[in-house]
Amino acid sequence: MSFFTEDYLHFFIELAGNNHKTWFDENRKRYETSVKKPFYAFTQHLIDQLAKKDPSFAELQSKDCVFRINRDIRFSKDKTPYKLMCSAVVAPNGKKSKAVNGIYFELSPEHVRAYGGIYEIDKEDLDAVREGIASNMDEFRSIYSSKTFKKTFGEILGEKNKVLPAHLKEAAQEENLIFNKQWYFYAEFPAEQVLSEDLDQLMLSCYEAGKPLEQFFNQFIQRS
Repeated sequence: MSFFTEDYLHFFIELAGNNHKTWFDENRKRYETSVKKPFYAFTQHLIDQLAKKDPSFAELQSKDCVFRINRDIRFSKDKTPYKLMCSAVVAPNGKKSKAVNGIYFELSPEHVRAYGGIYEIDKEDLDAVREGIASNMDEFRSIYSSKTFKKTFGEILGEKNKVLPAHLKEAAQEENLIFNKQWYFYAEFPAEQVLSEDLDQLMLSCYEAGKPLEQFFNQFIQRS
C-alpha cells in the first residue's frame, strides 16, 4: 500500500523557498496531514514488519524513531529552521540505540535513501571493530563483496585515520578499510519512490542487504 500522496513531496518543495516560521505555521495543518501522520504511520509499519522476525523491535514505537523536522541551528551558519525531508532510524532503541542493527532512512523531494553501518563510534569500540576486521578479514571481505551488498549499496564509505596503532599496520596494508573510523553505506532511489506501493519492501530489502555486515560489527561492539 502507498502511505504518501504527492503533497508530501510538494510540501517540501514549497518549504525550500519559504523556510521560515510564518509559512510553516500557515501550512501546519497541511504538514500534519500530508507529512507527519503518514511518515509516522509508515515508520510504524516498518517496525511491525521487522518485529515479525526480530523480537528486539517488538516494543519499539515510531515516536522513538522519527527525528524532528526542526533543525538544530545553534552552531550552524545556516539559520533556516526546518529540514527539507523526514527521517527516522528503526533500531532496537530507536534514536537512542547504539546498536549497529537497523536502518536509517530519509524521504525527500530529491531522493529516497536508506543507510546502514557505523557512523559514530567511541574509541573503545573503534579499536574493537578494527581488531575484529584484522582478525576476520576473509569473512569481512566476503560480506561487503557479496552480490547483494554490492548491488544494493556499492561500497563501504567513511572517514579514515592516517595513523594506526603499530600492531594494525600490517593488516591495514592488506585491508584498507581498517583505516576507517566510520563504516557506513547507503542506497539511493528516485524521489518518486515515496509514492510507490512497494516503498516498504524497498526499505526492508535494504535492511536485509545490510544486516550481515551490521551483525559482523555487532559481534565486536556488543551494544544494545
